[in-house]
Amino acid sequence: MKKNLFLLFLSLSLIGQAQMKADDVKTFTLKNGMKFLVVEDFSIPNANMYFFYRVGSRNEHQGITGLSHFFEHMMFNGAKKYGPKEFDRTMEFNGGANNAYTTENVTVYTDWFPAAASEIMFDLEGDRIASLSIDPKMVESERGVVLSERRTGLENSPWRSLGQSLQATAFQEHPYHWPVIGYEDDMKNWTQQDLERYFKTYYAPNNCVVVVSGALKFEKVKAFAQKYLEPIPAQPAPPKVHIVEPKQTGERRITVQKDVANPYLMIAYHTPEAKHEDYYALNILSSVLSSGQSSRLYSELVDKQQLATMVFTDYGDSFDPGLFTIYTSANKNVNETDLENGIYVEIEKIKKDGITERELQKIKNQKLMAFYNQIETINGKSNNIGTYEVFFGDYKKMFNAPANYNKITVADVQRVAKKYFSKSNRTVGVLKTNVEE
Repeated sequence: MKKNLFLLFLSLSLIGQAQMKADDVKTFTLKNGMKFLVVEDFSIPNANMYFFYRVGSRNEHQGITGLSHFFEHMMFNGAKKYGPKEFDRTMEFNGGANNAYTTENVTVYTDWFPAAASEIMFDLEGDRIASLSIDPKMVESERGVVLSERRTGLENSPWRSLGQSLQATAFQEHPYHWPVIGYEDDMKNWTQQDLERYFKTYYAPNNCVVVVSGALKFEKVKAFAQKYLEPIPAQPAPPKVHIVEPKQTGERRITVQKDVANPYLMIAYHTPEAKHEDYYALNILSSVLSSGQSSRLYSELVDKQQLATMVFTDYGDSFDPGLFTIYTSANKNVNETDLENGIYVEIEKIKKDGITERELQKIKNQKLMAFYNQIETINGKSNNIGTYEVFFGDYKKMFNAPANYNKITVADVQRVAKKYFSKSNRTVGVLKTNVEE
């Protein structure tokens, strides 16, 4: 029965791929180096644009930390043609919406709009890329906003407080060491020269991949791109991030004191970047541990033993080796040491005995259906295509994802658990009210 269900899901996934093949993604590169990936989809009269800039906190250094996140804010504060707040007003007037986010690796801007309004969207983006206003008064106003965001986040979010300290402990040399939002003293002391140099370097068209999906013909996208974006001059390639985090040779631990009802716990293991051959096995392992109420950690620690109120794992895409992190919070009157040991018991079971074929098939079914569902929408198309182009080096690798998940074996999952989940490779963070003397 399970095998038949898997074959059904595989068939659905293949149907999804039949609806969008690698050849359906058309590409062109402007003379200034800005690359476009275009998918025509006339299922609804809407379209979107995703701008993937290869800039995140890993591109910063001490003294200018937080600049990547700061420019995410500044990009909405006016340029030469569309002044302060006009970007949002113009987009909303034309039926559009937008969002943006910054990570350690990338800054991504998303626009959603009726296809009929596509030209104004290209005009808006071209204006802020070509001539963003870095007016000192606006800089000071926005500086206050991000400083407040940092303080509020640390005060109100136990996870952010603990995560910032854990990451700084796990990474001691690589720029993943500092938080995306930056250090407060750096944020207070960015200079006008810092800002102008950073924007010119990293918001260059040759440092950006644009994905357009929806009810737009390829020829129209290309024409608008050439009109509004190609005149923006290219810049020298940004400096490469050459720092490699040394191999961790012993467990690291950190305790953070904060007034909380129950302890919070994070356990992080160094793991490889998205392009690595172990990526898919680690991704499946993450789901085995925490995806759904039948997952290993949830069923054992939350349901059966009631040691935790919640538990989840994260193994995200990254350019450089990153972290596989387990997040959990202790139940009432539960000692964090008992919770931590409970996690290790479940990890050791996988390292010793592996997982079952049934577990593996369940996760493969979930992965395949998620993939199929994502590429059914224009938003999912753009997000996935851009992610694979930027993190995996080629959008065409997206179409190999179902097969890459399917070929993972129980032995592969057991192997990566043994390879990366060692005591000497982990960093443990505890956040609790009282620090023991």
